[in-house]
Amino acid sequence: MARKKAKIRNKKRFVAFIIVALVVLFALGALLYLNHLKEASGPLDPSSTQEISLSVPGGTSTEGIALALKEAGIIGDAGVFVRISQMDGYDGRFKAGQYQFSPSQSMKEIMELLVAGQDETLRFTIPEGYDIRRTAERLAEQSLVDKDAFLEEVEKGDFEYSFVSKLPDGPSRLEGYLFPETYEVFSNATEHEIIDKMLGQFDSVFTEEYYDRAEELGLSLNEVMTLASIIEREAVVQKDRPVIAGVFYNRLKSNMPLQSCATVQYILGEQKAVLSIADTKIDSPYNTYLNPGLPPGPICSPGQASIKAALWPEETDYYYFLAKGDGSHVFSKTFEEHKRNKAKYID
Repeated sequence: MARKKAKIRNKKRFVAFIIVALVVLFALGALLYLNHLKEASGPLDPSSTQEISLSVPGGTSTEGIALALKEAGIIGDAGVFVRISQMDGYDGRFKAGQYQFSPSQSMKEIMELLVAGQDETLRFTIPEGYDIRRTAERLAEQSLVDKDAFLEEVEKGDFEYSFVSKLPDGPSRLEGYLFPETYEVFSNATEHEIIDKMLGQFDSVFTEEYYDRAEELGLSLNEVMTLASIIEREAVVQKDRPVIAGVFYNRLKSNMPLQSCATVQYILGEQKAVLSIADTKIDSPYNTYLNPGLPPGPICSPGQASIKAALWPEETDYYYFLAKGDGSHVFSKTFEEHKRNKAKYID
């Protein structure tokens, strides 16, 4: 009986020892882990004087922010950043903004900045059919850019999109490629950042399917966008776009001048309701009354519908179209029919 009790006591002591050992090991492990977090959350490079700009879009998760910080060379461990943000109550409180960080900052300092927030965001809309000049004016009116700085960036800015490197140099280099859309930018966004955002939107809209179709048609990207921009400025009613595109294709195949009023308006820099004879005789490569074929480049930023029309025109026998005054167009196969429509709707 005494032996049995002794065995039970020894067993209890052993279990107690195991429990105490496990508690000690757990506490030691937790202590080591916390010490690791403390060390890993310190500055990546305490002596660094570098400032790194980082944009945090609205809705970005803590994990997304951590990865962006790691990729930018601001912190050394994204997982540690996430864990500390959870432990210290920062998770879910980070604000969108345009930030300046340094590798000399600790993770906690970075988190404090992210919770405080940096910049509010602003929205702007560029309508379909706007050219670069009107785009610059609209953004300047909203105090988003300096007009001259914007236009200089359009001409000389370095943008990392493959299509940009293929565009002709000059002040109209990006004409047609500042995609018309509603954008949200940080209030301190630079001219470069705004242009880059618009080019990025174009890059996402003009898909591989579009490139393949352009190749099938034997057209370059710039030729497609030039034609799409003319369609954009000529068409008002959606259903007319592919028909107008078909008219232009027929004229191009027949080596007929496009005779687009929109291209002459681009030369004039104003939207005249009726062109004069003198207007149609202006000596310019953009004058499609004088020159057969397409002008050197786009005359505005077309929307997706006009781009699609340029790539997938409607096949017709039409060579002429005329605005009826209500936004729609009437189409003709012959010049005689076109003259009769002109007498009916205009004269």
